[in-house]
Amino acid sequence: MNVLIILAHPERASFNGALVDVAVTELKRAGHTVEVNDLFAAGFEPVEQADRYAKLEPDAAFAPLDVQRTHYENDALPADIERELAMLDWADLVIFQFPLWWHAQPAILKGWFDRVMVYGGRYTSRMRYDHGYFRGKRAMLSVTAGSPEATFQPFGRAGDMVAWLWPIHSSLYYVGFDVLAPQVSYGVQGGGIRYQQESTLATHLEACKTRWSTRLSRLSDETPIPFAGWADWNDEGVLDRAAPLRWRLG
Repeated sequence: MNVLIILAHPERASFNGALVDVAVTELKRAGHTVEVNDLFAAGFEPVEQADRYAKLEPDAAFAPLDVQRTHYENDALPADIERELAMLDWADLVIFQFPLWWHAQPAILKGWFDRVMVYGGRYTSRMRYDHGYFRGKRAMLSVTAGSPEATFQPFGRAGDMVAWLWPIHSSLYYVGFDVLAPQVSYGVQGGGIRYQQESTLATHLEACKTRWSTRLSRLSDETPIPFAGWADWNDEGVLDRAAPLRWRLG
C-alpha cells in the first residue's frame, strides 16, 4: 500500500513531527511504501490568487472555481498543484498530521484544500460524495490537542471533538475518500517544541506513540465512518425517509 503523510506543523522537531516518525516506522515495518509531504518545509503557498494562473487575462475578474476548471482542462495548473495532485493519485491512504488550532486545522492545511482540490478535476456537481474522484482510497486525521480528552466531549469546556473535525471529514468524503476515524492525541501542552528536552511532554509522547503505533498496525481491519450517499438523498438533497440512517459525524 502507498501511504502519503501530509504534515501541517511549522516545526519538524515537534510532537506532531514525532508522530509522523512513528507512522513512517510502523508502516514501513508492515511493508508499505511511505512518503511524507511536509507543507511548511516545502513552502506550500496556501492562498489562492489570480497571479498563480498563467492563462488568466490580466484584467479579467478572478473567479477561482472557473479558473481552476479552465486551467485543469488545458493542462495548465500551477506546478505546485500538479505535484500535490500526483502525490494524491499515487497514494492508497492519506494521513493528515496536524495540531488543532482555533478549533480547526492550521491555515496552511485549509489553504491546501482550497488550492489542491481543483474544481473540474477533483470534483464537479456530480463527481462528489460516493461518486467522488478519490473513491476507493482512504484518508484519516491524526490530530493533537492541548486540553485533556474529557474536555472535548459534547458537554466539555473545549467542545465536542467530533464537531470540530466534522468539516475536514466532510471535505474528504466530498471528494470520495473513505474516511477512517481520527487518531486524536490529547493533552499536548508546552508547545510540543523540542520534545526530547521536556521530560513531562516526552513521557506523554511515548504513551501517544504507543497508541498510534498499535492502531497503525491494525488499519486494514478498520471500517470507514459511514456517510450517506447519492442513493440516500431525495431530489431536494435531504436524507430520504426510506434510506437507512447509516451515517454519523464520526
